[in-house]
Amino acid sequence: MSEFRTKSLLLVLLAISLLVGLTQCHSDDDDAGDDAAGPGDDDDNDNDDNDDAGDDDAGDGTLKFPDGFLFGAATSGFQIEMGCPSLSPDECTDSHSDWYEFVTSPATVDDPLAFVVGGDPATVGPGHYELYEADLDRAADELKHNGFRLGLEWSRIFPTSTIGVTGHENLLAVADAAAVAHYHQVFAALRERGLKPLVTLNHYTLPRWIHDGVGCHVDFKNCSPRGWVDQDVTVAEIAKYAGFVAREYGDEVDLWATLNEPLAVVLPGYLYPSDSRSNPPALFLRFNEFKTVMAAMIEGHARMVDAVRANDTVDADGDGVNNQVGVVYAMSPAVPKDPDSELDRQAAENVFYLWNMVFLNAVALGRFDENLDGQTVYREDLAHRLDFVGLNYYARITVSGLPFSLLPWLSPLMTFNPITMRIDEIYPRGIYEMAVLINEKLGVPVYITENNGRSDPADNWAKEKRYLVENLSWLWYAIEQGADVRGYFYWSLIDNYEWNQGMKQYGLYEVDPLTKARTARDIVAEYRAIAECLYLGNMSP
Repeated sequence: MSEFRTKSLLLVLLAISLLVGLTQCHSDDDDAGDDAAGPGDDDDNDNDDNDDAGDDDAGDGTLKFPDGFLFGAATSGFQIEMGCPSLSPDECTDSHSDWYEFVTSPATVDDPLAFVVGGDPATVGPGHYELYEADLDRAADELKHNGFRLGLEWSRIFPTSTIGVTGHENLLAVADAAAVAHYHQVFAALRERGLKPLVTLNHYTLPRWIHDGVGCHVDFKNCSPRGWVDQDVTVAEIAKYAGFVAREYGDEVDLWATLNEPLAVVLPGYLYPSDSRSNPPALFLRFNEFKTVMAAMIEGHARMVDAVRANDTVDADGDGVNNQVGVVYAMSPAVPKDPDSELDRQAAENVFYLWNMVFLNAVALGRFDENLDGQTVYREDLAHRLDFVGLNYYARITVSGLPFSLLPWLSPLMTFNPITMRIDEIYPRGIYEMAVLINEKLGVPVYITENNGRSDPADNWAKEKRYLVENLSWLWYAIEQGADVRGYFYWSLIDNYEWNQGMKQYGLYEVDPLTKARTARDIVAEYRAIAECLYLGNMSP
């Protein structure tokens, strides 16, 4: 049996044993968590002489994640804030973003080529803007988490233009005071509950004063403003916003992510929108705009990093570091459909490069590939703008090759058909592969900022529990092998508004669409045991 198959089998068996062992972390008393070993405790069952798994394996089946490892859940502002049960719409609803207009305007809702297919207005969301304290109670008390990923909404903080406005006090004067105060209250609530925030500064949405997403969908030639296509303006303003936020909340936050999944803006926004994913302005085959926006988001990330580093000068958590700034990026292994086919192998390499590495190579190593052809130039102003990668991991890509580029106007490396690629293969080992690759190729640590196995919300949640444990088993194995992985955030804490698809059931907690009541799904008990027991290293399967 090959080393790969041997290790895969061992990890699967380990995951199965953990599913059984999770029930043994507590006594029959549901409150027995108080008796669990603390982060610095030793269960005295280590057998160092016979321990082949390293210091983090207690020798009895225990998987001890490192001290300080963050377990949490991930959220984004637009997806969970709206839909408040009692706050006025003026206070709860963020009507100033391109995404809000995109999912409410008849010009896009009634246009099948915009793919607003969910049938739900954003105002049916779970109302986290009002209910955040109870949701954070669930994260801290019921899930035993010590971290929480959240997003700030640029359009809430600055519903009107900041073009021409400079200086923190002047920006504060044009900011929405209630929104600024609200996020201070959220950070205070996180601190009270022992939840370390990882803050996403921009999770797709842009203010309408910088992007007319509907107008650009209807008439791109004559629309204005054009968001990331107006590269100079948008880069300057998003960096200004990042610097303002870093100064305003720097004594409450140390972990910052600039952007969430840049390709999820570029691909469905300017190349191929679809039912499964659309993004304003939802245009087809705009090759020049695709490249422009990709370059703009690379530049925007770098300037946001500079702004955060310059303005967050306070060590919020006392670890001696004022700030760490990364990007949240969805990465996937890519494999040939036929491993014996040279075309398929080359196609897999090309997919892997275009999907995973173009952006990350630029902001970590300064290798900028403007033409998406594999040829790079070094740019000092982009290099070393990455303190960590927030890895969103879901699935593996399987690809068949072509003897030519399907879209040579976009890239000579498009030697595959993206429409026929399989992009949803559940492959838990991939989380290990991507974490190790980030460490080795980019030289930065990793936080898992999103992960789940629910490609279809109708999937059985029992399957999801197994997938959670398999992923964490591979993640532990990566750490045991020396990978620098510092946290895991499950997507998502609560059911959320899944962009053009409307409300979806991806949450650890189900949300009643009418009452907004939260109900824990079965997976909550499993994840609590992992956060409370794997993290503490006292599980005995």
